[in-house]
Formats: sequence, C-alpha cells, structure tokens
Amino acid sequence: MQKFLDLIMRSVKEVYEHEKLNSFIRFIEEAERIFVVGIGRSGLVAKAFAMRLMHLGYKAFVIGETTTPRIEAGDLLVAVSGSGETGYVVAIAKKAKEIGAKVVAITSAENSTLSKLSDFSVVLKNRLDKETKRIAPMGTLFEVTALVFLDGTVAEIIEKKNLSEEDLAKRHAIENEVRIC
Repeated sequence: MQKFLDLIMRSVKEVYEHEKLNSFIRFIEEAERIFVVGIGRSGLVAKAFAMRLMHLGYKAFVIGETTTPRIEAGDLLVAVSGSGETGYVVAIAKKAKEIGAKVVAITSAENSTLSKLSDFSVVLKNRLDKETKRIAPMGTLFEVTALVFLDGTVAEIIEKKNLSEEDLAKRHAIENEVRIC
C-alpha cells in the first residue's frame, strides 16, 4: 500500500503547476456549459468531475447519457483519456471542435491525437516502469492521478469563489434526503 501511495503522491506533485491549473479553470469559467467524456475508468473519473462541477453551480453534462444536450459553440469539452488515443473520446473531441466548442484534454500522452487537437492539455506524466505496472496496473496510476487533479481543481474553484460545503450541498441530489422504511 505504501508503494502505491508514494506513486500517487509523486505523480500528483509532478503535474501540479499553478499557472496550468489557473488556465484550466479559466476554460471552465468562460464556458457556457461543460461536457465531459471518457471511456471505462477514465469515464468514471470524468463523471465524478461533472458531478462536482454541477455542485459548484456549473451546467455540466456527461457525453453519452440519455439526457445530455448537444454540445455547441461556446461550450467546453473535458476529454479524459490516459493514452490520448481512445477512439470514441478522440472522435467526440474532433466533433466538438468542428462545432466550435473548446476542448481540454486530460491525458498522460503529450503527443497524442487528443492532446494535439485540444485547445489545452493537462498532461499527467506517469512513469510506467515494470514495478509501477505491477502495483498500479492497466491505467490505475493515470486514473487516480486524474481524479486527484480534477478534485484539486474543484477545491481551487471552491477557494476562489469562497464557497462552503453547504453551498455545494444545496445542489446535491435529493435521494440523500429521503428515507425509505
């Protein structure tokens, strides 16, 4: 467990650059609406981020959900893909760009297709040596680092806007308030 935690901490420290974080936040603040996309565990990370954005008061949607509206010019797509080559994610990013939306890539591959077509990339550099792959297999290090980075982004926005947990809770789903006996 300690080796795994050390890997995560090293990975998160390597990605943190205050100016890069502020640039990402500017994309969020300037967007009409924010859409997220990812596949598999990267998709779960993207969904968690969309939920927190909604709690912050942003209009946030998950690509592929039945109630998600069409992305338009003025919107932002946050595309999460460790490889930056996930076919569905790249195709959605290309289409979003054609429509006139901005695209931010969250990836570990700086020279990937996704990174190259995006307006801005957050590159989460993960060392994938033999030992790392053994204790954090199949993209685990990227996914955990992405979740920590995106939750850190949320924390930074909370700080900037001087929001409280109560402010966020006002937008939380009502099922937490219902008791079924």
